[in-house]
Amino acid sequence: MLNAILVSLAGLVGLAVGGELLVRGAVGIAQKLGVSTLFTGLVIVGFATSMPEMVASLQAALAGSPEIAWGNIVGSNIANTLLILGISALVTPIVLIGTGRRDAVVALSVTVVLWALIASQMAGRWIGFALLLGILVYIVWRYRHPGAAPVDDVGDEAPSKGWVSGVLFVVGLGILIAGGNALVTGAISLATIFQVPETVIGLTVVAVGTSLPELAASIAAALRGKSALAIGNVVGSNIYNILLIGGATMSIAPQAIPFELAGIQMALLTASALMLLALLWKAEKIGRVLGAVLVTAFAANIVLVFN
Repeated sequence: MLNAILVSLAGLVGLAVGGELLVRGAVGIAQKLGVSTLFTGLVIVGFATSMPEMVASLQAALAGSPEIAWGNIVGSNIANTLLILGISALVTPIVLIGTGRRDAVVALSVTVVLWALIASQMAGRWIGFALLLGILVYIVWRYRHPGAAPVDDVGDEAPSKGWVSGVLFVVGLGILIAGGNALVTGAISLATIFQVPETVIGLTVVAVGTSLPELAASIAAALRGKSALAIGNVVGSNIYNILLIGGATMSIAPQAIPFELAGIQMALLTASALMLLALLWKAEKIGRVLGAVLVTAFAANIVLVFN
């Protein structure tokens, strides 16, 4: 047990360091490519910080444990919206004006698609390929229609040389993935000791562990005043988790998604996606009070899962 705890702590340190480096590199890349910080958060950082979920879900699918794979996807998206945005807002209020509205519509839409797949118990490689095609279409669409640049795209102090930004991004990504994997490994070991069911492990331990890169990156972005990067990271990661990771998982292991996810967990995931959409369209910011509410809702769901 001591070894599992030490591995988990090492993972947390890696996530903190990697998150800061990733954000610095991503801001620099956005400047060099001439794209907005929001696009960088949605596509570049969202993809990068979703890699731990990808690794964990594919490993679980290949090992014949779809409960962990799909529980990780659903649980990670719940953690992204409630835990990560909540903690980020507790650290510093997140400005929402003109940020990520269309992408929140996409996130809600793919959430409904996921719920339909679970409820219908449809499965097959063609579904996986369709989801993968969906993420390609989204990336191309988002690049060709970037929309107006958010306020925080102006005046970045990113590294002046493109290669420096690239190195920071790659190194930060590597540390994030290593930290995420270490944390998940240690957490799964602890969960196994206490004989927790696989679905619960996927929804909680693995989901939270693999979402910590998003947490580290979003907090680092929020502290640097990059609200669009923080929001883009969360919304983009939610889209990637369902389309990219879900598509890859279904393509490799074309089994029906565990039906037990169709109940309270998917209802909460859909409600949180709808809430985020409403906030992005109507609210000016996510303040500390709302942040505390989001974190409390996440904690309540964890208690519910274990009961």
